[in-house]
Formats: sequence, C-alpha cells, structure tokens
Amino acid sequence: MALIKRDEKIEQDKLPSFKSLEEAIMYYEDNEEFDKRSYALEEMVNFEDGSHFLVDKLIEHDTHKDTATRIAAILANLDPKLAPIEQVMELLKLSNAYVRNLAISILQDYGKEIKYYIVKFLIGDDYDLRIFAINVLGDVNFAESREMLIELLENEENINVAMTAVDYMAEIGQPEDVELLVQVKQKFKDETYAAFAIDAAIAAIEA
Repeated sequence: MALIKRDEKIEQDKLPSFKSLEEAIMYYEDNEEFDKRSYALEEMVNFEDGSHFLVDKLIEHDTHKDTATRIAAILANLDPKLAPIEQVMELLKLSNAYVRNLAISILQDYGKEIKYYIVKFLIGDDYDLRIFAINVLGDVNFAESREMLIELLENEENINVAMTAVDYMAEIGQPEDVELLVQVKQKFKDETYAAFAIDAAIAAIEA
C-alpha cells in the first residue's frame, strides 16, 4: 500500500506548474491521457479567461463526453461571483442535449447568483432574450422561478413571451396563480392560441 502511495506521489511530482493559460492549453493538447488532460483543465481556471476556454471546449463537437463532464464539474465548483455565468447560459441555446443538460447542472450549482443575469434579460427590450430568460428559469427551476414568472406575466405585452411563461407556469404554478392566468387570457382574448395554452396551464395546475 505504501508503494502505491509513493508511486502516486511520484506521478504528482511529475505534473508541471503552468505560468500561463497558453502553457496549460498546450499541455492539454499534447497529452492523450485523461488524467493529465483533467489536470490541465483544472489548472486553467487559475488564469484569466481560463474558464471561458473551458466553456468553449464544451461547444466543440469533438469534445469527448468524459471530458465535457469533467469540464462541467470544474465550472460548477467555481465561485459563482467569478464564474462565466452568461457564457454558460448561452449553452442552453445549443442543439446538443448533453451539453445543455451539463449547462443546467452548472447553473443549478450557481444558485441565486444567476438571478442578476436572468433579470437583466427579463427587463430588456429584446423579446427573444426575454423568452430565453424564461427558458432558463424553467430549466434551472430555482427557488424564485415562480415569483419571477408571475411578475413578468403581470406586465408582459408580447404574446410569444407571455405564452412561454405560461407553459412553465403549467409546471410550477400554484392554485393561487390561476386568477393571474385568467387575467392574462383576457389580455390576449383575441388570440385563440393564448386561450388554448392558458386553459391547458390552468388544467395542469388544478389537476
């Protein structure tokens, strides 16, 4: 057993120290062994833009799932105040379901720290970004998701944004939210789709 520990220490001693992100990237690219690559990935976050490089690796189509999972674990363990939250949120737009799920897991670990970014999108003029923020709320589903969706529905004038929020309210809404949904239905009374979506959400909440 002592021999194994000594061998492990020898291996640890052989791992290099990096003076720059570029050195860590070069070490990563020059090695095929998973453990050595993992070590390089872990060290990258110690440098400016290192975490951004990790997110970029998640996007690359040839990144192995084991490597992607390791990157996600490293990002999830970052101090949320220093993490590339907005860049991770962008991963939710990808068609790759595996990477999207990794992004959801990372954001869940960041907890309330992502609220600032979601609110920034929700109150913006770009309705596509408002829809995106709602999808983040629905996917991550942290403690304040429902309250934020309610606040949005009370004021939203864009039907596409409102109906996206309604879809998620069907999943996380409470019986006391039905009155608000009825009000939203009245606001968009000339839209057949709105009536259908809201009736379905109310039925789901009351089920």
